[in-house]
Amino acid sequence: MNHARNHFAGLAAEDGVLRDYAAKGYRLLERRYRGRGGEIDLVLGRGEDIIFVEVKKSRSFDAARARLGQRQVARLFAAASEFLGGQPKGQLTETRFDLALVNAQGEVAIMENALWP
Repeated sequence: MNHARNHFAGLAAEDGVLRDYAAKGYRLLERRYRGRGGEIDLVLGRGEDIIFVEVKKSRSFDAARARLGQRQVARLFAAASEFLGGQPKGQLTETRFDLALVNAQGEVAIMENALWP
């Protein structure tokens, strides 16, 4: 039961983050993109740029931020590289890696360019 609750809480957090980005003019390209290297919660587009978003939810923004480990970041970069392989400009595509934090109240804090390969 706890696994299912966490799954749905994660989907709800992603929904809130997606609404926030959509309000700023971003479009959804992929949700829960799964490559051989790992999974990316949200892949968004704005113009020709691609934004990879990792969503973390916890009781506070600080607790959510602390849930992102180096191994997960490495898997995120591997999956992003794989995703870019299917794009017209490939690895030359302008990209950004954001961290989206969601607290227990459902508030969203976006940290643009929070992760670097």
